[in-house]
Amino acid sequence: MIKASVAVDLHDKLRVYHRNGVQEYLVLLALEREVRWYNWQTGEDRVIVADDDGIMRNQLFPGLWLNAERFWQGDVAGVLAALQQGLATEEHAAFAQQLAATASNKIV
Repeated sequence: MIKASVAVDLHDKLRVYHRNGVQEYLVLLALEREVRWYNWQTGEDRVIVADDDGIMRNQLFPGLWLNAERFWQGDVAGVLAALQQGLATEEHAAFAQQLAATASNKIV
């Protein structure tokens, strides 16, 4: 059952999401203790990989960071610390400000 789910997640869903314009897709492979984070924002197939600090950085939502190693270790504090670090960046603040401005323009 689990292997069938992985096959669906990494093949069928991946193709459907890509074909329908989903720009990012995150898959957690529990047995392999692996994270695959796909990004198609530029039109190219790209996998987001961890940087030297072990942080994976979302391309569409600046500041959404994941430390996959800490996640698989069950280190909730470490996962939250990475996320909080990302949310404290100037890049995220600018993104949040842009979202707020967009939302306020849509309110009638």
